[in-house]
Formats: sequence, structure tokens, C-alpha cells
Amino acid sequence: MATRIVRAACPHDCPDTCALLVTVEDGRAIKVAGDPEHPGTQGVLCTKVSRYTERTYHPDRLLTPLRRVGKKGEGRFEPISWDEALDEIAERLSSIAARNPEAIVPYSYAGTMGLVQGESMAARFFHKLGASLLDRTICASAGATALRHTYGASVGMDMEQVVDAKLIIIWGSNPITSNLHFWTRAQEAKRRGATLVAIDPYRSLTAEKCHRHIAPMPGTDAALALAMMHVLIRDDLIDHDYVARNTVGFDALRERAMQFSPETAARICGIPVDDIEWLAGLYGKLAVRERQPVAIRLNYGMQRVHGGGQAVRAVACLPSLVGAWREAAGGLLLSTSGFFPVDNAALQRPDLLPGWPNLPRTINMSTIGDALLDDGTTGNGPKIEAVVVYNSNPVAVAPESGKVAAGFGRDDLFTVVLEHFRTDTADYADIVLPATTQLEHIDVHKAYGHTYFLANNQAVEPLGQALPNTEIFRRLAARMGFTESCFADSDEAIASQAVLREDKRAAGISWDSLKARGWQKLNIAKAPFAEGGFPSASGKCEFYSETMAREGLDPVPAYVPPYEAPSSAPELFARYPLAMISPPARNFLNSTFVNVDSLRATEGEPHLDIHPLDAAARGIANGVQVRAFNDRGSMLARARVTDRARQGLVVGLSIWWKKLAPDGKNANELTSQRLTDLGRAPVFYDCLVEVEPVPAEALAS
Repeated sequence: MATRIVRAACPHDCPDTCALLVTVEDGRAIKVAGDPEHPGTQGVLCTKVSRYTERTYHPDRLLTPLRRVGKKGEGRFEPISWDEALDEIAERLSSIAARNPEAIVPYSYAGTMGLVQGESMAARFFHKLGASLLDRTICASAGATALRHTYGASVGMDMEQVVDAKLIIIWGSNPITSNLHFWTRAQEAKRRGATLVAIDPYRSLTAEKCHRHIAPMPGTDAALALAMMHVLIRDDLIDHDYVARNTVGFDALRERAMQFSPETAARICGIPVDDIEWLAGLYGKLAVRERQPVAIRLNYGMQRVHGGGQAVRAVACLPSLVGAWREAAGGLLLSTSGFFPVDNAALQRPDLLPGWPNLPRTINMSTIGDALLDDGTTGNGPKIEAVVVYNSNPVAVAPESGKVAAGFGRDDLFTVVLEHFRTDTADYADIVLPATTQLEHIDVHKAYGHTYFLANNQAVEPLGQALPNTEIFRRLAARMGFTESCFADSDEAIASQAVLREDKRAAGISWDSLKARGWQKLNIAKAPFAEGGFPSASGKCEFYSETMAREGLDPVPAYVPPYEAPSSAPELFARYPLAMISPPARNFLNSTFVNVDSLRATEGEPHLDIHPLDAAARGIANGVQVRAFNDRGSMLARARVTDRARQGLVVGLSIWWKKLAPDGKNANELTSQRLTDLGRAPVFYDCLVEVEPVPAEALAS
């Protein structure tokens, strides 16, 4: 019996980007474990990835190309050969491109975060074709834009250092579910005497284990952050030396913060004034008076509202006000992705675009429903005639799902889906192509929760006729007659192009060294901004952003009310008086693991958490089926009457495949396609609904 251990990396959309050890026995992967030597992973995996072999060897894996034989959405297919599939795709895309290549749209996101299997050969293919560009906004672009306008890039503190913090504010994050290895360090800090505070509308699993939970209404975080600044300035809990040396625009920020007294913010947020006074006082006292490390773990949940970008800006200013960056265990972490020197030009080859640097039109992935239903007469470019989906499941994950499904259901739309399983989106495809999982191909990974590059070595041969994304687009390029040498690059060659080796942060890091060692840390100081040196144009933390001012945006962090709230939409609120958020379920990661039987069995079925007072007012008992609805759509779920959801809020942990939900719908039936103030991102948590019990006879019918 031949057994070997292969060094690999988790491909999924999670800050942890774990280093994996895959045990292979006689050509079959039998175990996926965390690498105990990797300082980030420390031998521990989440429950999802620890069962990765269940996903790779799932009985429903797609192992041959398929052609649709039923109506769109029915999921009826027949197997075909690769030659048949590629010939048909090339013929259809060539015909459309001859009229207008911008009628072809790629749709992809973070089904894999790999630099090779993500946007390398695929990007080259669509650039050469001249297809519409895709604005990949669906997760992080509001927060990323905010960090760029504040720090200059998506950079932050080193997660490994947080064990030494004396105060950890976990803001809009549930790391037990979505950032396990940060949570283990926060727990260690707690054992060493640190105070843990959760800021979240929902009393999540993480919030339950913190010393204090502050529950503002969704979309009000900027008001809370500005009120904290108000207290810090009022009580002179400011590191004046750090502010003078390493920030820009303090006077403008002070003027803005003075407009948000704790009393004002408490009314906006729906929280006690004492919570704001206590938190700001503790934050400033520890950082300024006692010179103790204070850390903020910010996550992307709080930026999924109208004012999400400015909210991130506001929170991101706090560490510089108190000089928290002076300490390695202090500062803020939203993303570290901006530290990584990745050669995107070499990977993606934008120079292949016809007429470069003039660009084709851009489609925002968060408004794909409207885009697919646009008939081409609105001035937004040609009607979309073809979509190629890879590394994503838009029918399940994109907002205002009813429109998304209607768009993909168009008989005149040619849709190709690269997938592991027959997802909700695959059911609408004309051609489905079987893609490899992480164990079956090679890749290079950066991270957004730590500062290690990782290698993913291929552990096993592809199952059935599955092919890596790169090989699928390589073969399509050949069918389309693309002759540039980059379309012949092997995956090894692409992997070797990923890292900008001349960048001092990547000194000693190459594909050869990565695949041998498994992971390597960037050359970055433990406290990278102790003396300023932010990657902004000024080299400082920019409380006032000249770039935003030039773009006609408010250059100082501001509170932007939600689209759907009592103050901004009173008539809507009268009809739909409950705010709804749909954060990740512990056993799912977006829609990736929903069809893994053991994980779905743990989640059980779609649930909607509702506060006891809200439930009583609607005649809703614990455990009954309820219908959440608004003008955009509705969904069924099992009510859980609990004070974990604050009054005025309902929580539907997500994202379920629609076909696995009782009514074929999920939370995105209710979300809108409106966009954030910065970054043109979706507003998943800016959503008003009403909830009603569903009579048994209605369920039966």
C-alpha cells in the first residue's frame, strides 16, 4: 500500500487560507488535515474543510460534460464528449463575438481563491476575446475601497500577534464560523486577561463567548464609530504625537465626530448610551493612558449596507487616533491581501484586450439580474447573449434572486457553467463542464487574514473526465484560434508567474520554494505601521482623503443611513418593519458545502431567528414555518424564537441552495440590487421584510 503526504492549501473564501496535509493512499485521498507546522493553521481545520474528501468523492460529482435537454432551470441533461462540448461553445462564442464580443460576459468569484485556477488562463481568454469585463464586487469591494482611501491598500495587523492584545473588538464578524484561527488566538488573549467585545446586531456564537455584546441595528456602525471618536476627543484619549506624525485631516475628522454625541449615536444605533461611553473609554484608556495593545477585528458583514464603505472608513480611523499601530498586537485587521506582491499583469494579461488600454464595458456582478434582463436599448451596451460561469453560483448567491433566475432562464441566452456539482446555476446551463477540485490540480494562494503565500500541490489525478479551469480555457482558446504563446502556458508555468519576486516583501519566495515547503511568510514588520509608512499617497492614515474629494465623495468618514430604515424609508418601514440579515451558517461557506450531506444534516433546514416580542406580535411560535417577504420576493423558513436576534431584526443563516430549500428559494429572494456608497458592492444586510406564520393547510397545498 503506497501512502504519501501532499502539501496543499484550502481554496475557499475565508481569511484563514489554511495549509493542508493531504494523505493519499494508492492514488486516493483519504484524509485532509491542517499542517501543524504552519503558524496560522496550527494543525486545526474547520469542520467544513476537514471533510473535504467527502466533497471530492461525493457521489453527485460532475464527471463528464453535459448538454441541456430540458427547459432551463429543470436540471435535465445528457452526457456529451469534451470535443462536442468545446466545439459547440467555440462556435456559439465565435458567432456572438463576430457581432459584438461585449455581448459575452464571464461570471466568476471565489469558488477558488487560487491565483492559477481563478483569474489566470480564464482572464487571458476573455481579454483576448474582448468580452465584457466583470466588476467582482459581491463580497469585499466596499471595504477594500474604504481601506484604499484610508490606508492606501487592504493592509492591517498580523493576526498572529493578537494573543498579546488587552482589548479585542470583534466588529461585524463571527470568527467561530468564518475566521477560526483568529478566534483561537482571541481565546488565548482572553485567557491572558484581554477583554473581548462583540459588535454585531445578532448574538452570534462568537458574541456569546465575549465579555460584552453591543447590538446596533444593521447599517448604523459608522454612527457608533464616530461617537467613539467623539468620546476619545472629548476626553483627550488621543495619541497626539501619532496623529501629528502619521495622519492627515484630524481637524476635519474632529469636526465630524463632534456631530455624533453618544446620545445621538445611541438613538441611531438603538443601543444604550452607556455602551458607547464604556467602549470608547476603555479603548482610549488602554491604548493612550496605559500603552496597552488594543485590536479591532473588522469583517465584511458590516459593509453590506448603503453606507458600508464609509462605515469601514470610520472604524479604520480609530487605531490611528489612539496610536494602536505602535504595538504589534494593536491596530485593525480587515484584510491583509494588499501586502501580497502578485503579478496580476502576468497572470491575467490585460494587454490582450483589443484596443488596450481602451476597455470594454464592465458588468457589475452584484446587479447581474438587471444586466441579464436588459434588452440592450438602455444605453448600457449590447444585450447579453452569453454567460460563462466559473467559481461561482450566481442563481443562489447574487441579490434579488428572482431576477437572477429570470435572467438565466432566458431562452435566447447561451450559458456555460464550469462546476463540481449541479448547482442552482448549473440547472440553467446549456453546457455544463466538469471542473477539478482542489485535490486534483495545482495552485498558488495568497491570503486576506494572514501574510503567508501557500502552494497547493496536486494530490490525486482528476476524477472521471474533470479538467482544471486552466485546461478548459486553454482548450477553448485553441478552438477559438488564439495563437499567443501565453495560451500554451502550463499550470506550472502560470504558478511560477504569480509572485512578483523583485518585491522585497517576497524575497526568497518562488513557486519552486513554495511547492517544496508548502508556505512562506512575507517579509513584513510585526508592527508594520508603528512609525506610519502606510501605502497611501501621503504615507499616512488619511482621515481626510484628497482622492475622495476629487471624485466628488465625502472625504471624511460619514454616517450614511441604510436605504431601508425607518428614517430613510418610513413608508416602506410601515409595511416591512423588520430588518433582515443573512450571515453565513457555520457549516456552509457561501453556497459551497450545502450539498455535503453531513454538513447539511447539521444545519437541518433553513431557519429564521426572531426576537420573542416580534414573534408574539405576529402570532409566531417557536418551530413553526414562517414566510419572510417584501416587494422583491419571499422565502419559507422554520422560526426560532430567540433573543439572539435583537428586537426589530430577523436573521436567516445562509446561503442555502434554492433547490434544497422547502420552497425552492433562499434569503436572496429578499435582498436588493442597490449598491453601497463606495465600491459599488451589494447591500445584502440593508433589507426590510415582514414575517408571518404559514398555516398548515397552506404548506400542504
